Amino acid sequence: MTMHHRHSGKRKLHLGLFNQPLGRHPAAWRRAEAQGHPEDIDWAIRNARKAEEGLFDMFFVADNLAGPEPGAQGKAGGLEPITLLSALAIATSKIGLVGTISTSFSEPYNIARQLASLDHISRGRVGWNVVTTQSDRSAENFSLPALPDHAARYARAGEFVQVVRGLWDSWADEALVMERETGRFLDTSRVRLLEHRGAFFSVRGPLNISRPPQGHPVIVQAGSSRDGIGLAGAQADLAFTAQDTIDDARVYRHALAEVAEAAGRPTPPILPGVMPIVGRTDAEAREKFTALQEHTDIAAGIRQLSGRWGYDLSTHPLDGPVPEPGERIHGESRVRLLLNKARAENYTLRELAALAIASHGHRIVIGSPKTIADDFQHWFEQGGADGFNLIPASMPDGLDDFVDLVVPELQARGLFRERYEETTLRARFALPIPSLGAFA
Repeated sequence: MTMHHRHSGKRKLHLGLFNQPLGRHPAAWRRAEAQGHPEDIDWAIRNARKAEEGLFDMFFVADNLAGPEPGAQGKAGGLEPITLLSALAIATSKIGLVGTISTSFSEPYNIARQLASLDHISRGRVGWNVVTTQSDRSAENFSLPALPDHAARYARAGEFVQVVRGLWDSWADEALVMERETGRFLDTSRVRLLEHRGAFFSVRGPLNISRPPQGHPVIVQAGSSRDGIGLAGAQADLAFTAQDTIDDARVYRHALAEVAEAAGRPTPPILPGVMPIVGRTDAEAREKFTALQEHTDIAAGIRQLSGRWGYDLSTHPLDGPVPEPGERIHGESRVRLLLNKARAENYTLRELAALAIASHGHRIVIGSPKTIADDFQHWFEQGGADGFNLIPASMPDGLDDFVDLVVPELQARGLFRERYEETTLRARFALPIPSLGAFA
């Protein structure tokens, strides 16, 4: 392993914690040493505070809008993101709080209001992961027979974010004057209508809550398809991705930079998802991963791949090659990542199912704190990532070992902060507060 020098630049890695209360690996919760419950707020608080102790940029909450299928096994349940983050806003003081909300089943006014409220409650620590939802089963819970097609979902999402931003800008910062002497509560010259009329939304405005402390909560986008990159380049402040190689990551960055430049915006910082398996030694980390994989449910892996591939793969031979995806795939970028890996490394369907179920298609890094820091430093310095969204395989050790063992190694190399300098999530990523323009 090459010896890495101390990182001399001022630029520091960003780290997010992808909240997995029981760990991402499907077998992790069955271990004797496993802890936690997906709906226990004390457990969520404990983990958010541990990430804050590790000086993470943010605590990230994914979402799923479909319940378990009758008879299906696998993890289920979990707290709704905005509700969960509201509790964590009071239980933490520094870490950013990023929640996933779909633009396919909400109205911009509601979301603008909820996120503005959460930004006030947390004093400027909120981010919104904008998704369009991939599952027709989710659509069926919102009175739709199926999802609109990919391009239509992203067109709606683009307008949705534009409207939400407009609503946040419908109040100037000093509009709530609350002058006791004059009885003037609101400076109405500092509030304006939105009067938005678009293809998907018609919104008069103004919002019924004052401008968020960050101006706009941080916008995150996690799609790597052409439409996803289009939305991220035009609207997002941060990009979450799933790349397996630095070359793929650079291709993604280049595509994102082109779209952002055309929109007159800087390229958003890129944080690929990664599952670190930390051991005190490389051998111990490999043993840990092998033990998790021994309990892998290959049938569940095939079900996951079938959902992504768009048709039932269970009739294909497990020890044969990985079949081509169907017409109606779900999660274009993740399918491409898995398929590229399968072709490059000659995976059988069984091997791909085992990998997919372990990480849901994200990169897995297995090793000692030094090995993991070497990997992160290499990706960071070669332009593959501005940081990482960490997905612990198991809990609580997946988080605790990273904070206790890997963070000090990253700090010793000058790659990671020693203390929180900034108070808002926006400032932590050196994002300017969006300007309001002139009020009438």
